[in-house]
Amino acid sequence: MDKKITENAYGKINLSLDITGRMTNGLHEVKTVMQTISLCDTVTLTCVRGAKGIKISCDDKSVPCDERNTCYKVTDVFLEKTGVTGYGIEIYIQKRIPSMAGLGGGSSDAAAVIRMLDSAFETNLNCDELREIAAKVGADIPFLINGGTALCMGAGDRVSPLPEKLHYYILLVKPEFGVSTPEAYKSFDKKGIVSKLNSDRLANAIVNGESILSYISNDLEKAIDSPVISEIKAELISLGALASLMSGSGSCVYGLFDSDEMCRKAYDELKGKYSFTAVCRTI
Repeated sequence: MDKKITENAYGKINLSLDITGRMTNGLHEVKTVMQTISLCDTVTLTCVRGAKGIKISCDDKSVPCDERNTCYKVTDVFLEKTGVTGYGIEIYIQKRIPSMAGLGGGSSDAAAVIRMLDSAFETNLNCDELREIAAKVGADIPFLINGGTALCMGAGDRVSPLPEKLHYYILLVKPEFGVSTPEAYKSFDKKGIVSKLNSDRLANAIVNGESILSYISNDLEKAIDSPVISEIKAELISLGALASLMSGSGSCVYGLFDSDEMCRKAYDELKGKYSFTAVCRTI
């Protein structure tokens, strides 16, 4: 019998991103506080008995639907780890999270696929085992297995969940251009930027129920140093955001609001001015 499951794949923002050095494998070492948001893709997984292979389809033609897709990669790793055979895997992705934005769109889809495969085949993998599969494919995917709020280290794949829930309304604004993550890190290296090392402070503030606003920072934002990103941040603050920051390697900028009404008023001011604007919230 075929098995079919559909899940929402929630995006993320980085509340802080510190680049602290290099690991022995050559990857940049980071500390970051990540937060899941209500903006999501929808992913449908169908396990077809007696079929073979992995088939990806998507309503966004810019998304690769071959072996380059993160959903394809995690499926391949999952099947190898668990030894599941006798099924072909079909995955359909409905995109709402923009690509090259720093919102974890591809990673969130992959995390959803790992969860659905575990459920469909009743492999009952624990959280560490799910994250182990995730870490073989991408640094953000382990966090997105469970989401919430977490301090992440290493390449971003070592996840320490934070117990307190944050409550903010969020306005996302993405300019026309996207940013390649490798290019953002290359720019960071070239400019010799010194990190503010705010992630531990921000995590402690969350645990202690204190304000996080003075600790919100992103080393890659400094590396990219885009006038457009600076302009969006200034606009968000002028429209009532408590804080504003580029997420991840960009190019999406977010503003944190304590009021849904204020957030939607800011949305009304900025919609249509940039290539993507959306209201969401922390989850």
